[in-house]
Amino acid sequence: MKIRAVILAGGEGSRLGVLTAKRAKPAVPFAGKYRIIDFPLSNCVNSDIFDLMVLAQYRPQSLIEHIGSGAPWDLNRDFTGGVKILTPYKARNDSDWFVGTADAVQQNFGFIKKDFPDLVLILSGDHIYTMDYEPMVSFHLDQQADLTMGTIRVPIEQASRFGVLTTDSKYRVTSFLEKPPEPPSNLANMGVYLFNRELLDRILWEDRLNPESSHDFGKDIIPRLITSDARVFAFPYTGYWMDVGTVQSYWQAHMDMLSPIPKLQLYHRSWVIHTRTEERPPARLPASAQVYASMICDGCYIGVDSRVESSVLSPGVVIRPGAVVRESIICTDTVIESGAVVERAIIDKRTHIYENARVGWGVADPDIRLALVGKNCVVPAGYVVEPDAQIGTDVVESDYEEAVVHAGQYIQTRRPPNEI
Repeated sequence: MKIRAVILAGGEGSRLGVLTAKRAKPAVPFAGKYRIIDFPLSNCVNSDIFDLMVLAQYRPQSLIEHIGSGAPWDLNRDFTGGVKILTPYKARNDSDWFVGTADAVQQNFGFIKKDFPDLVLILSGDHIYTMDYEPMVSFHLDQQADLTMGTIRVPIEQASRFGVLTTDSKYRVTSFLEKPPEPPSNLANMGVYLFNRELLDRILWEDRLNPESSHDFGKDIIPRLITSDARVFAFPYTGYWMDVGTVQSYWQAHMDMLSPIPKLQLYHRSWVIHTRTEERPPARLPASAQVYASMICDGCYIGVDSRVESSVLSPGVVIRPGAVVRESIICTDTVIESGAVVERAIIDKRTHIYENARVGWGVADPDIRLALVGKNCVVPAGYVVEPDAQIGTDVVESDYEEAVVHAGQYIQTRRPPNEI
C-alpha cells in the first residue's frame, strides 16, 4: 500500500497579523524551537510515511529554507520518497496562483500521482497536534472508503468556526456544512483527508471544470462527494488538536502547553517532533531569577531579579535584570531590557524592548487581549504598547508618532525597503 502525503502550506495567514508579514503561516515559530509545519511533517515520519509533497505559495522563502532537503525528518531521500516543495508556476495552459485548497492540489496532481500511489493523505500545514495516521489508514481500508476525514469533537459554541459533520452509527458521513452559523453537531473537520488516488483525480478534474466552484475541499469537494453517494467516512480523533490560524488560538496553544498537565505532549521519546535547529549554548538562569511555569530554550539568558511567568522563550532570548515577562511568547534573539514589562504579548524575532517600556497588560483579566510586535523592531525606552495594538516589522524609534501605541493602532516602518 503506497501512501503519498500532501501538506497544504501556502496560506497567507492574515489573521496572525504581523507574525505572517514576512513568512507563510506554516513557517511561524511555535513552542520556542519549532515551526508550525514541524507537526504535520513529524506526524508523517512517525507514522512511517516518508513520501511527502509540500504545496507552498505565500512568501515561501523561510519555509523552503527551514525544510531544506528534509534531513531533520529523515526525508532527504533521492530516489524513493523524501520531501518535495512545490510552488505555483506559469505554463502554457492554466497554471497560475492557487485559488483554493483543491485548486492547489489539482494544479500539482501530475506530480502527486507520479508512480501511482494508492492513497493520498492531504494535510493542513497550520495545525498543532500529534497523530498517528496508521489507524486512520486501516480504518479507511476496512470501510472500503473513497474518502476518510479526520474529525474531532469541539465545544458546540466554537463549532461554527469549523466544517461540521453528521454521521450514522457506522461513521459514514451523512452531511457536511462549512462553518455553519447554527451547527447541527460539534463533530468538526480536522483538515486531514485520506483519498483513494483515482477518485481524487476524477473529482478534482470535475471541480476544475466547474465555473461556479471556489475550488476548496471544505466548500466544494466534500459536499459534492457526499451528495454523489461516495463512501465518505469520519475517523474520530481524541487527542489535542488546535488550528492556530488566529492570534488568540496561537497564544492559547502555547498556554495549553504550560498548564500543570499539558494538553500537548512534546516529551514522549516515541513521538519526537523534529525540527531544524542551530547550535546554541545552554540557557543560563541565575539563582535570583524567578521563573515559573515556562519553557526556556537554548541560548537564553535571564538576568538577576527578573521574573518570567507562564511564558515561552525561544533560543537566544535575553531578559535583563529586573525585567518582567508574563503570559507571553518571546521569539528568537529578542532582548528585553531592565525595568521593561511584557504581559500577554507576542514578540517576534530580533526585537529590542528597551528600558522601562511596557508591552501589553491584563494577566488577571478574563478578556484576553494581546499586544503584537513584529520582527526586527524597536520599542523605545519608556514607550507603551497597549493590548490589541500591533507594531509591524522593522519599526524603529523614528516610526513612532507618540510614546503610547493605543489599542487598535498599527505602527509600520516609514523607511523605504532599500534602507531596511
